[in-house]
Amino acid sequence: MKRLTIGLLAHVDAGKTTFAEQLLYHTNSIRSRGRVDHKDAFLDSHDIERARGITVFADQAVMEYKGDVFYLIDTPGHVDFSPEMERAIQVIDYAIVIVSAVEGVQGHTETVWQLLHKHRIPVFFFINKTDRIGADVARAEEEIRRHLTGEICSITDGFGDGIVSEALREAMAERDEFLLEAFLEGREDPVFWLEALQMLVRDGRLFPCAYGSALQDTGIIEFLEQLHQLTTSSYDESTPFGGRIYKIRHDANGMRLTFIKALSGTLKLREQLGYEQDGLRYDEKITRILLFNGMKAQSVEQVAAGDLFAVAGLSAAEAGQGLGLYSDKLAYESEPTLQSKVQFDDSLHVQQVLGTFRILNAEDPSLNVVWEESLQEIHIRVMGLIQLEVLQQLVKERFGFAISFSQPEILYKETIQSVVTGYGHFEPLRHYAEVHLLLEPGKRGSGIQFESACHPDVLGFNYQNLIRTHLYEREHHGLLTSMPVTDLKITLLRGAAHNEHTHGGDFREATFRALRQGLEKADNLLLEPYYDFKIKVGIDEMGRVLSDIQRASGTFEPMQTLDTHAVITGRVPVSTFMSYSTELASFTHGRGSIRLRFCGYDRCHNAEEVIERLGYNKEADPLYTSSSIFCAKGAGYSVPWYEAESKMHLL
Repeated sequence: MKRLTIGLLAHVDAGKTTFAEQLLYHTNSIRSRGRVDHKDAFLDSHDIERARGITVFADQAVMEYKGDVFYLIDTPGHVDFSPEMERAIQVIDYAIVIVSAVEGVQGHTETVWQLLHKHRIPVFFFINKTDRIGADVARAEEEIRRHLTGEICSITDGFGDGIVSEALREAMAERDEFLLEAFLEGREDPVFWLEALQMLVRDGRLFPCAYGSALQDTGIIEFLEQLHQLTTSSYDESTPFGGRIYKIRHDANGMRLTFIKALSGTLKLREQLGYEQDGLRYDEKITRILLFNGMKAQSVEQVAAGDLFAVAGLSAAEAGQGLGLYSDKLAYESEPTLQSKVQFDDSLHVQQVLGTFRILNAEDPSLNVVWEESLQEIHIRVMGLIQLEVLQQLVKERFGFAISFSQPEILYKETIQSVVTGYGHFEPLRHYAEVHLLLEPGKRGSGIQFESACHPDVLGFNYQNLIRTHLYEREHHGLLTSMPVTDLKITLLRGAAHNEHTHGGDFREATFRALRQGLEKADNLLLEPYYDFKIKVGIDEMGRVLSDIQRASGTFEPMQTLDTHAVITGRVPVSTFMSYSTELASFTHGRGSIRLRFCGYDRCHNAEEVIERLGYNKEADPLYTSSSIFCAKGAGYSVPWYEAESKMHLL
């Protein structure tokens, strides 16, 4: 018996959830097929999803077919919920990408493909909605070849009952020298060619493509059989347990559930799992193991490699964290570029609202909930307006009170362009810590990197690790706009402690002051988020688009022309282009298409204007001080950043 996790991915409205309903029905996982428009789809089980007709949460179902177990994850198709989709991608074994035979490859389809390609996930394509007016399977296949991959092969006509057709064998031979030799020799062994096709699919050298209509239930049973025959599993239950967390949820009683993909071994109830979080080691007992099928949960005593399940008992582990044999933590590519303030009635206590958003942040770490002490405000980060609307409804339904959000603004970031050394000293009466940090510009997208060049004879490893922990415990605000500092390499040069007077928190104060003092001396730079874009329009509309891109401070590559259409690719600031999809749809009457993909941060195109508009006063920020504290005559006194270096004890 093999256990595999299958992810369903698509652009919104490609028919993904309807396709899932058919698979579940034909494997007797559900008794009747629901529909998105009837608001009774099995995997769109949340009221929010049914009301909007879109998938918001990556929920899972279990289906058994001919002795094999398939865990099906229906991922969100809307770009606002890309982080939820990406967390699911990292635990799937195979993906099914649904493409509409009418609309073809759309913007989010390309984003999905790039993530799957990056994580080397084997992919099956299913061209859906072949019953619709305007459907063209051949055109959809050609768009897959042109925009996604040329390595697709038809299995609707080329594979069935375990037999690989001659045309498909020839296509396989073109991609492997050993298979080419077997093909030229006329080898007919069906098992040989089936195993060879399984290998090419598993290795990502060939991508099976089928077609049909999920709504009309055509091609679904055949595809299910093909999926069963062309997938393989290599999970090992005999090794120690290892797993990967892919989401956190809380049940109706507030109990924290940690969803895990078992990658090796077995896990039994009441066993302990070890992991690290924020530099702390946790060893916690598993108090419940649950198998989920939609909203229904079944308690079990044991799970094995390949299983997808939830546990109770882990108090701090986060999505992406490895467990058991796996101690690493995955990073995610989807990154919100907008931030908004949570607004709520004065009758609500701020701690109640903040506690609610802490729970939501555990479930979706990309929210990055921050309590701004100086402003007495809760700030969150989001992908778009739809996500804010869903969050507003979610808080009302789950927690019973109303909130709203301010108009979202672009999340800018800051970095430096020069190499400086920052000095921090914290010495009020009976406290002592001193830290010297070398600050250097990092590569774009590198975040905060730390290393130590300090000899342990100068400062013990325990204090050096403490400095590292403090640098990573929170985001650090820049001097230009108070936006997060990024792309910074920090090296600990020197540090000092006192045998009697160094206490908890002293190195935190000294470290933050050293970082801030260094930023005061550096050449600071404001960064903004950018999109990579791909726009397809008619030749007559090309001039308008190019003009719009230039007006938006974007750049574009040499164009491609395809018959009556032009394809334009390039790069543009998020701030000037985030609403362009609506504008494009308007003047092309819905015929133009656009793909926007976040591609990182770079120099802000209108930095002076943004800095003036945000109006941050670094001298009036009580949480971020550049001064150092020294002690004289039994009392501490403050020294401004521009004088602090000359008073350091280690110089």
